[in-house]
Amino acid sequence: MRAWASEPVPSLAARGLGTGLALSVHNTATGQLARIEAAHKAGVYVCGITPYDATHLGHAATMLAFDLVQRVWLDAGLSVTYTQNVTDIDDPLLERAERDGVDWQDLAQREVQLFRGDMEALRMLAPQHFTGVVESMDLVVAAIERLRAAGVTYEVDGDLYFDSSRDESFGRVSRLDRETMLGLFGERGGDPERSGKRDPLDWLLWRAERTGEPAWDSPLGAGRPGWHVECAAMAVEHLGMGFEIQGGGSDLVFPHHEMSAAEAEMAFASAPFAQAYVHAGMVGLDGDKMSKSRGNLVLVSELLMAGVDPMALRLALLSHHYRTDWSWTVADLGAARTRLAAWRSALSASGPADQPGAEATAVVEAIRRALAEDLNAPAAVLAVDEWAAAAQQGWVGGGRTVAAAVDALLGVAL
Repeated sequence: MRAWASEPVPSLAARGLGTGLALSVHNTATGQLARIEAAHKAGVYVCGITPYDATHLGHAATMLAFDLVQRVWLDAGLSVTYTQNVTDIDDPLLERAERDGVDWQDLAQREVQLFRGDMEALRMLAPQHFTGVVESMDLVVAAIERLRAAGVTYEVDGDLYFDSSRDESFGRVSRLDRETMLGLFGERGGDPERSGKRDPLDWLLWRAERTGEPAWDSPLGAGRPGWHVECAAMAVEHLGMGFEIQGGGSDLVFPHHEMSAAEAEMAFASAPFAQAYVHAGMVGLDGDKMSKSRGNLVLVSELLMAGVDPMALRLALLSHHYRTDWSWTVADLGAARTRLAAWRSALSASGPADQPGAEATAVVEAIRRALAEDLNAPAAVLAVDEWAAAAQQGWVGGGRTVAAAVDALLGVAL
């Protein structure tokens, strides 16, 4: 699947500003800050969209968090491999297509194209591997066959399930008790009450063909994947076991990331699946989490069509720490527009000189420190605010250096 075009990232090292700092992020699996140890290269896998109602601000905020991860790593001189999936076959997609009377494949293609355009406008760095489930069906089937060979699967009326009791470490990613797991599993696409299962928390790996549903021929029989296994298969294929960060929204901690990690570790007899599990908070509207089921969505494409500067929208997202839950208001956008105008005015006021200067160098280092410490974008933004206020008064220069840092590290073009 084709990704989108990325804008080039300026090299701060080439400007004589050295290299950036090692990244530390909150690891859900430990509940603590984890320093990501990577010598020369680093990999991140982000669970992407199910392509309908794309791209809402919750999607954009999550993608921005992992865009910042890449920028910190690139500034530190690492080679980055970014993989993002598209769940282009799943029950919610089929249900939406049926509701709207459209072909599910046409719906998926349309929404993926919208997503590409939104990501490009927001200057998100594109993944090297932007991969759909449909095009990865052979990988998914191969992973399930490995699980079957390992003896951790069983059948229920032709469907193939993962036996969660076979994974002694199950629960280590989310650190949730069984009662909470059961509740979330039922709310988030699981089937804890299905009869014939060995345990309510066992999950579907391969769904046998149903009348009227798309299906693929395979050694497992005609059917299609259950949720979770596609991410395990794609991540291992493109990043290998033990890659640096598995990422997504906090609503994916359980069951999705818990179960995909279990699948990978059992299929490939290796651990860990990822060094750290990093999760972005939820974005709400009018007091409720933005969700497709509620329909309380603010779509990036609609804001852009209304003439919103994508850099103002990016700044509005950057003003919230990636791990916090927050609600979108028009005031967010108003404040971001004011901030963007101030930064651009300061850039003009700071003069044409391209020498970094002590003040500009200090701003660069402040941005680096903030982002390296759990992607603290609000602190980084405030450091630029302080410089901008001084530059507008004619007290400091170094505008080109600051602009390069804002571009390279925050992704905002001034």
